[in-house]
This record gives sequence, structure tokens and C-alpha cells, in this order.
Amino acid sequence: MIALARMRLTGFLRGGRALAPLITLLAILSVLYGGGAAPAASAYGYSAVCLFPILAWLTKLLLDTEPDTQRRLARLAVGPVREATAGLLAALVLAAVACLLAMLAPWPFRAISMPNPVSGEPTIVTGVLLGLLAHLLSVLAAVALGALAGRAVTRRVLPGVAVLVTGSILAIVLGLRGSIAPWLVPPVMATARELGAGPAPAVGTMTLITLWTVLWCTAMVGIYARLRRSRA
Repeated sequence: MIALARMRLTGFLRGGRALAPLITLLAILSVLYGGGAAPAASAYGYSAVCLFPILAWLTKLLLDTEPDTQRRLARLAVGPVREATAGLLAALVLAAVACLLAMLAPWPFRAISMPNPVSGEPTIVTGVLLGLLAHLLSVLAAVALGALAGRAVTRRVLPGVAVLVTGSILAIVLGLRGSIAPWLVPPVMATARELGAGPAPAVGTMTLITLWTVLWCTAMVGIYARLRRSRA
């Protein structure tokens, strides 16, 4: 399974298909951090929101790189569970690298401000740790959405693009405060709001957001696995 994941990553990177989403990521991060300094928690919270659709796009491209015939041969060679898991593992590794890039991006721009003790803002260390959690939750949700948009599930390009775009838009729209059904989407916007509110969010709040993300991702991966079995 590890060898299959490594092969998919190598083929994806050597084929140059990662360039478009990575250039988009760099452009967005440059605009996000080029406008001035912000507290670490707030900056990283909104960075995680911007990262979500790009990582979902990156995941879809990675899973779509392998030809259908080669993917079916891999299913026969290692089994359907290991074959599907290898794709998700490769996507998680790639998304984690992009996450690391996003975490490092504000420092060259001097876009992280010193906390104001009067306002009760979290310290830089606390802000970075909260930002890391926000990015990891965004990675999990993005990989789940990107997998659902993959050609192995949707069969054709247009439905896959529709799933990717619709899922990304709904994650923002339904995540806004006061929306009618926020539980239908991962809490990327809720995380950004909590991290940008000023004082450090409560442990219980972040625990609830983490559980929300895990449950949503579990449901989406379950749907992905079911569709992969029925459309193999």
C-alpha cells in the first residue's frame, strides 16, 4: 500500500499536474499575508479556509492522474480496500506538505503581529498551535471532498467538477453565522470565526469542532468507499 501511494505521488508530481493548484495556493497566500499583520490564530484560521478548496482540488487531480485501467489492475493486485486507502494516503501526504507551506508563508511577509495582552489575544505559540489544528482539520475535510469528486466515483469530468465546486461553495455559505444547516458541511468557517474572535477559544469549543470535522469526514469517506465498491 505504501509503495502504491508513493507511485501515485511520484506520477502526479512528475506529470506537472500539481503546478496549477500550487501556484494558486501561493497567489492566495501572497494576497492574504501581503496586506498587513494579524494575530497568529486569526491569520491561520482564515488561511485554513482559503486552503480548503485548493486542497480538495489537489486531491481530485491526484486521484484522477492514474488511468482507469491501471487503477483496476491495482485493485486486483492489492485489494480494493488497500487500493482506495493508498490514494487517500497519498492525498493526505500531499495536503500535509501544502499545509506546512501555508503555515510557514506568513513569516517572510511579517504578517504575524505581536499579541495585545489587554485584549486577551492568545500568545503567538498558542495562536500557532490553534492554526496548526485549523489547518489539519481543513486537510482532512478537503481530502474527503476531493475524493468524492474523483473520477473513480463520478465516472466523468463534469460531475466531478460539480461536486468539487458545489462542495467548496457550500462549505463557505453554510458555514456562515446564522445559516440554516451548518452541520451539512465541515466547520472550516466556524473554526476561522472562533480563531478570529480575539480571546483564545475554549477547549470545549475546539473539541466540538474537531469532533464535528471527524464525524463529517467519516461520513464522506464512508460514502466514498460505498461508491467505489459499486462503481469498480
